[in-house]
Amino acid sequence: MTLQFQPDMQVKPEVTAFFDPQTNTISYVVKDPASQACAIVDSVLDIDYAAGRLSYESADKIIDHVTANGLTVEWIIETHVHADHLSAAPYLQEKLGGKIGIGDQITIVQDTFGKVFNEGTEFQRDGSQFDRLFADGDTYQVGAMTAHVMATPGHTPACQTHVIGDAAFVGDTLFMPDGGSARADFPGGDAGVLYDSIQRVLALPEATRLFMCHDYGPNGRDIKWETTVAEEKAHNIHVGAGKSRDEFVAMRTARDETLDMPKLIIPSLQVNMRAGEVPQDDDGNPMLKVPINKL
Repeated sequence: MTLQFQPDMQVKPEVTAFFDPQTNTISYVVKDPASQACAIVDSVLDIDYAAGRLSYESADKIIDHVTANGLTVEWIIETHVHADHLSAAPYLQEKLGGKIGIGDQITIVQDTFGKVFNEGTEFQRDGSQFDRLFADGDTYQVGAMTAHVMATPGHTPACQTHVIGDAAFVGDTLFMPDGGSARADFPGGDAGVLYDSIQRVLALPEATRLFMCHDYGPNGRDIKWETTVAEEKAHNIHVGAGKSRDEFVAMRTARDETLDMPKLIIPSLQVNMRAGEVPQDDDGNPMLKVPINKL
């Protein structure tokens, strides 16, 4: 598979990771080495779901890092509509500035889950809650760095990989080599499409640093979030060593049938398809719905 662009492997962004143990999510601050400009990727808003309480400890760690280092946030990137954690994008934007961006296929996700959650006509399904909708092949700037956007659907329709210099932020498209790949059984997911998307990622230069959105420490190992294209091609347990599309689809389909829904899927989808804003009831109070037998 050929790439639409040639990554500039001489550009090496400074990447700082923030691991959230409650959701096994890794967020990133990606700094331009030639300036103080940065982007934030896949932030986390804390929730005590049983108590219905939101808090900002995870986001505040990112804010502290940005302010302590005198950074300027230009972008707040969502690699997809997450189903396992809430985005802190609006909170970060209020505190730090920057534009919120996501893939243009968010409209499919909004339409699908707008029906699941019985959202009214006031819920816009055109992606207008976000500042920028990225199409496959789009670029944007983080200081002097050019970021390239690759559509990598399969886990969800709106999944994208963001390639910045020698670093790629893959969202849930891939896990660490011993973790394999993400599930493809959510509405709009497709195991065959996911395999094709993974091949796009693996077509990047082998030295490309890959940064995961999640890690679960398989077999008790320490949490990790960075690997390379070469390592994934050689050792990924689901797609490495030349595994075929048919093999992957059969494995992924059988595996997905054994998986429970993510614990935070109901609040996550409602919030994240709104660019991190919590929905409100008719009186303007923050309020979440629980659809019955819809997921």
